[in-house]
Amino acid sequence: MDPVIIVGAGPVGLTLALALARHEVPSVVLDEGPGKDEPRPARTVVLREDTAGLSARITGVPLDTAGMRWAGWRSLRRKQVMREITFEADEPAPLHVAQHVLTGALRQALAGEPLVRVVPDSRVDAVEQEVSGVTVHTRGPRGTWWRGSHLVGCDGPRSTVRKLVDIRFPGRTAVERHAVAALRTELPWPGEALLHRTPPWRTSGPSAGEVIARPLPDGVWRLDWLLPPGKDLVTPDLLVSRIRETLSGWTGSATPTYDLLDTGVHTVHHRLARRWRVGRVFVAGDAAHLLGALGTQGLDEGLRDADNLAWKLALAWHHGQHEALLDSYQAERRAAVAARLRAADQALPLVRGGGGLRSYVPGSARGHDALLVEGHLGLGALGGPGTYAHSPLAPGPLEAEVPVGTAPGAPVADVRVTAEDGSFVRLRDRLGRGALLVVLVAPGTVVWERKHWVTAGVMPRLAAAVTALPHPAELLVAESYPGAAAHTVLLVRPDGHLVTALSGVRPADLYAAAEAALGGPAPARTTEGTGAAAGSAS
Repeated sequence: MDPVIIVGAGPVGLTLALALARHEVPSVVLDEGPGKDEPRPARTVVLREDTAGLSARITGVPLDTAGMRWAGWRSLRRKQVMREITFEADEPAPLHVAQHVLTGALRQALAGEPLVRVVPDSRVDAVEQEVSGVTVHTRGPRGTWWRGSHLVGCDGPRSTVRKLVDIRFPGRTAVERHAVAALRTELPWPGEALLHRTPPWRTSGPSAGEVIARPLPDGVWRLDWLLPPGKDLVTPDLLVSRIRETLSGWTGSATPTYDLLDTGVHTVHHRLARRWRVGRVFVAGDAAHLLGALGTQGLDEGLRDADNLAWKLALAWHHGQHEALLDSYQAERRAAVAARLRAADQALPLVRGGGGLRSYVPGSARGHDALLVEGHLGLGALGGPGTYAHSPLAPGPLEAEVPVGTAPGAPVADVRVTAEDGSFVRLRDRLGRGALLVVLVAPGTVVWERKHWVTAGVMPRLAAAVTALPHPAELLVAESYPGAAAHTVLLVRPDGHLVTALSGVRPADLYAAAEAALGGPAPARTTEGTGAAAGSAS
C-alpha cells in the first residue's frame, strides 16, 4: 500500500510522520525548504504538559534539556504582584523551547526511521485524488509525481494543500502584534516567566503597556511587548529603547549588561478552516487554524492535531478506509480549536478594552490577570487541552458507566500504572502505540508482586474481556485514579482521551465502548498490500 504523504516539515508535519511510524505506517514528508532550519532564538514555542510529553515520546529526547521548564510564574500590574506561582519539581510546568531546537530534535529522530522519507526542495503544485488514493506533483529540482494513500497538509498559514482542495480559511487578521527580542542577560527572577502589565516606567508610549519575559537555557530570555493596533513600524532604535527601559525598570538600576541575539515582530491571526478533510486529504496545524492571542499557543493545538489524526490514519491504512473514524478528526479537533478561539474572542474586549467603567470595577484587574494566566499556563477555556465530550466516537449510554475525576472525552490523568510485564510506568508513556488502554483501579496491588494478584479477584475475567475487544488493547493496573473507586475500569483511546469509566468488569459495556471509540463496526478488510516502500514516486 502507498505511504501517507505529508506536506510540510515543521514541528507538526515531522511529529505526524514519527507518530505514523510508531504505528508502522510509512510516510513521505515533502519539505519546501532545504531540509534544515535557520536558528532563530526569538522564534520559540511553549509546550504544555500533554504536548511536551507527546514530543518527548515521539523524539525519544528529554526535551527538558533542550528547553527550559519554568520554575514559576509571576504577574505584575504597575508595581503590584498580582499572582505568583512556584512549580515544584514533581509538578507539570510549561516547557519553553526554541522552535528550531524542537524541529532539530524531530529531524534527528527521523534520521534513524526507515519508514519515513523526507524530501527537501519539493514544492507541491497539484493534487489529484480518487477512491483508492492521492497523487501529488512537486516542482523544483526534485519535481515528480508522488502516489500516496492519504495526504496531510501541514504546510502552514499559506497552505498550498488547503488552497488546492478549495478549503476556505476565514477569520480575523492582526488580532495582536508583539515586538520580540531574544537576549542573554540576568533578570531578578531566574527561571520564572513574567507578565508585567502597565509597567510604571512607560516612557515609550502606549505600546509599552504589557511585556512578557520567558526564560530559555543558557541565560537567554525572550521578551514580547504588546503593540497598539495598527501597522506602526518597529524600528531598531525603538526596540533598543524598549529593551533598555524594560531591563532598567526590572532591575531598578542602570541598564544591565545584555547581548541581543535576535528580534522580530509576531503578528497573531485568528482563523479556522471550514473543513479539515476532503476525501483522502486532511489539513493540520497552522494550515487548519491560527490562534495565539492572550498567551495561547498555536503549536500546542497543531501537535494535538497530529496526535489525534495519527492513530486514525493508521487504522485506515492497515485495515481499510473507515469513514466514520476519519470524519471524527474534523469533528473533534475543529470543535476543540473553535472553542479556544471563541474563548479568546470573548476575553479580548475585557482584557484589552482598558479605560471606561471596567477600570473602576473592584477586582476587574485580578479577573483580567486570571484570564491571561489561563492562556499562558495552559489552563481553562483559554489554554487547557480540549475535550471531545460530543465526539461521534463517544459511546451511547452504558449501564455500568460511573463518573471519575476525568470527564469522558478529556485527557486522562498521568497516574503511575503497572504494565503487563510488572514494571511501573506512567500512564501517558503507554500512549501512541496504536492500542487501546484498559486500566483497572486496584488499591493495594502496588505492595504485592504482580504474580500474586494477576490471577486473583477480577483480573482473570478482565483479562479475558480485554482479549475479546475488537482492537488490540493493553491491560494496566493503577493503585488509584482521581475520583475513581476500587475496581473501576477505565477505557482510554490511543491518544490518551478517556472513552468511559465502568464500575467493575462489564465485558459487554467494555466491548460496546471500544467499538464506538473505533468509529463503529470495523470495515471489511481490503485485498490491498501493506508493504509498499515509503517514498515511491510514480
